[in-house]
Amino acid sequence: MIKNWLYASLFLFPLKQYICSTRITTNMKKTILFLTIILLLSSCAELLTIAEQTVNTATTKPTEQENASGLKNALSVGITNAVLALNKQDGFLKDNMVKILLPKEAAIITDNIKLIPGGEKMVNDFELRLNRSAEDAAIAAKPIFIKAIKDITIADAWSILTAGDHAATDYLQKATYKSLQKAFQPKIKKSLDKKIVAGISTYQSWNTLTSSYNKLANSIIGKTSSLTPVNTELDTYVTQKALDGLFLKVAEEEKKIRENPIARVNDILKRVFGQLDGR
Repeated sequence: MIKNWLYASLFLFPLKQYICSTRITTNMKKTILFLTIILLLSSCAELLTIAEQTVNTATTKPTEQENASGLKNALSVGITNAVLALNKQDGFLKDNMVKILLPKEAAIITDNIKLIPGGEKMVNDFELRLNRSAEDAAIAAKPIFIKAIKDITIADAWSILTAGDHAATDYLQKATYKSLQKAFQPKIKKSLDKKIVAGISTYQSWNTLTSSYNKLANSIIGKTSSLTPVNTELDTYVTQKALDGLFLKVAEEEKKIRENPIARVNDILKRVFGQLDGR
């Protein structure tokens, strides 16, 4: 009540001066002052109630539902940022952490091709196509990841939140990698079939790179020399590398949200991950 009178006096003092300087009747003055006091006291009480509710909300520990919501929100933000980073020209190619290199099985080809005129350019062009395919397909991953996030249970949320810098990403990868791979591979295959660079698809470039070598490896001379044909399933290989790159980027985003309050772009992230600060 003392607080209410204090707030009321702040408004009543200038109002009293105004009324006293205005030519109105005494009864009107009394009526105005009475109504103003009632209004102010009522308003102050409501403001105090709102303030108390705000403080209580800020200091109350998030519920299990809020923790689950915050975790899912963090993964959704991370996936969105990861996809935006990779689904663009040079998203994979110019990022050494996720750049897709030629399969290790093809090293014997590329190491020798680089020794002949124009050979190094052929290898570089193929790597360009490989990464363009992953960049082209990356956008298709988002709805698949988002659907998988919805399956995280409330019971799992707290243990995931408190487990480590990229625990949520690890959980998601372990729980969904195979199903994501199965759903994502056709997207990659379709992308590898696209004539992305100079009217040539990644598959065509791969066949050009490996066909001559495989003929030699399968010949009598090749077998005598212990040469092994390169039979890498390109779509499987690129799918694995593309998904690994996506998960790596999601893990980076999760770590940012955990460690940097600025990365918590909405109230639920601030509330849920704020309780982990200083742990």
